Amino acid sequence: MIASPEQWTIALYAGVGLGALLIGLGVFVLCVRAGGLLGRVGRTLDEVDKQIGALSAPIATTLSHVEGIADTADTTIARLGSVVNQLENVAAGATKTANLINATLNSVNNAVRTKPKTTGPT
Repeated sequence: MIASPEQWTIALYAGVGLGALLIGLGVFVLCVRAGGLLGRVGRTLDEVDKQIGALSAPIATTLSHVEGIADTADTTIARLGSVVNQLENVAAGATKTANLINATLNSVNNAVRTKPKTTGPT
């Protein structure tokens, strides 16, 4: 039996229609699977949100403790800076005092050296 051109056209149309139906069915299955996956992701994200809510209080407490420690460290560093400044002032005063004592001793030493010697009663 020899097929006529009309029969080939019908077969072509039927094949194209069947192919389009299969492609549509594949896209449908893909969309159903993607919907299921996105539903699971949504439930997972809801659980993560619950856990984040449960962890926020301990994290806030820990951060407040860390902030307190940082404030204490800042206060201590400021006090140490004040102590260092006071020690520098004391050292500067001690240097001035030592220089004055040295100058006084040099003056006394020079006065003793230049004092005329007396040789007895006159």
